[in-house]
Amino acid sequence: MQTFVTREEIFIWREQQQAEQKQIGFVPTMGALHQGHLSLVEQACKENDIVLVSIFVNPKQFNQSADLQSYPRMLSADLALLHHLSNVVIFAPDEHEMYPAHIPYSPMPLGKIGQLLEGAHRPGHFEGVVHVVHHLFALIQPHRAYFGQKDFQQLAIIRSLNEYYGFGINIIGCETIRESDGLAMSSRNLRLTHDQRQNAVSISKAITLIKNRCGLDPIEEVKQAARYIIEQAGLAIDYLEIVDPTTLEKCTEWQQLQVCCVAAFCGEVRLIDNMLCESVL
Repeated sequence: MQTFVTREEIFIWREQQQAEQKQIGFVPTMGALHQGHLSLVEQACKENDIVLVSIFVNPKQFNQSADLQSYPRMLSADLALLHHLSNVVIFAPDEHEMYPAHIPYSPMPLGKIGQLLEGAHRPGHFEGVVHVVHHLFALIQPHRAYFGQKDFQQLAIIRSLNEYYGFGINIIGCETIRESDGLAMSSRNLRLTHDQRQNAVSISKAITLIKNRCGLDPIEEVKQAARYIIEQAGLAIDYLEIVDPTTLEKCTEWQQLQVCCVAAFCGEVRLIDNMLCESVL
């Protein structure tokens, strides 16, 4: 498996792929890969001639230095997980290669969608996401890029980024992959103790309750019942909101479609999840 670490190597590789008229798929990651990432890569492999997977822990999207320092880094294990895929190459740059001083960058205004939910609770996070994805898209110039729907708000912002900068990439949102008990797969799950791992499943139980009671009971009553499930498991809720799937603004009444978005601390580990809910109206 080819592993590139410099922008120059990627530039040469990209020129070769374009000369051979190959369709390039792209899966950006911060490493600590799991089955959720692998599902994105496998879908990309089916839909493209060649797939580039980036592995880069982006310091610009962490608003707490302790969170950045504790984020798992396990490149050898990541490469081993992908080794069976014949049409995958890796880009694993350092910070200097990702953010060289000579590369121009004009930040995208995030607007209101960037100020809600994660934007409100993690100031600077989406600015960092937009910065790194802009540089990756500009360098790699893929035909398709794959993102998990677990980061629902991020996916919406990536779609806006794609339009704002005129990249013309086909942005593909992929279904959240869950453990057998319902917990959304996340690299952060590696930091959970055994007991915390058992308690963390309360998040998916809570949003499943909302999905099942969507449109049947008053919205605030359902939210309170969901909060109770999470708090009884010992987690500290950062936010639990039912929002419009397009604007991400809080719903005060049930709609035909809405999204339940949750962020909660399980010990020191912050977990997020979401679920699209359709009302019985």
